[in-house]
Amino acid sequence: MAYFYDATYILVIIGALLGLLAQAKVKGAFARYSKVYSMRGVTAEQVAEMILQQAGIRDVRIEQIGGDLTDHYSPNEKVLRLSETVYGSSSVAAIGVAAHECGHAIQHAEDYLPIQIRSTIVPVVNIGSKLAWPVIFLGLLIGMTPLANVGIILFSLIVVFQVVTLPVEFNASGRALAILRDSSYLSGDELKGARKVLSAAAMTYVAAMVASVLQLLRLVMIVGRRRD
Repeated sequence: MAYFYDATYILVIIGALLGLLAQAKVKGAFARYSKVYSMRGVTAEQVAEMILQQAGIRDVRIEQIGGDLTDHYSPNEKVLRLSETVYGSSSVAAIGVAAHECGHAIQHAEDYLPIQIRSTIVPVVNIGSKLAWPVIFLGLLIGMTPLANVGIILFSLIVVFQVVTLPVEFNASGRALAILRDSSYLSGDELKGARKVLSAAAMTYVAAMVASVLQLLRLVMIVGRRRD
């Protein structure tokens, strides 16, 4: 147990602080631009429906889901789910979020390579996320460094997944903003507001990746010290 209570915890703390900062920023941006409404008066789900139709995607349904900022696209179910604060809202923030999720639907329809890679490695990453910590802990507990190294490899799969996720998220936001601009769903300051919301949201993924990298570094240091 002593190996999990040492100076390397500073890396975990840094990662946690970055995550909290990113979450605070996205919530702040969303709250601010949730009060700024589109001049066109269309709601987020209406914009999403029009974007999907323009992209030739007619087999994806749009539905409301509970929670705050729980918006996501489920490719297996062909469902684009918008949270309570997004669905039915004509705010700049809501429209930006809905367009971003449409970006993911378009990525799947076009077989965008990074999202294909991410989907392919999901089963392996799920196994890694479940087994990494138990394997590392057991390896340290019984003094078996090779077993702990296996755990580190399993944990590194999480980092790989988060690295692959970055281009997927940034691309979805880029697509969303281009569509909102070109189709005149938003313009001028409205578009700038949506960009700020999506940029803040993207930073949460960057923060998560950095936190995982720092955690991975910590684990390597702990196991390496045990080996020495």
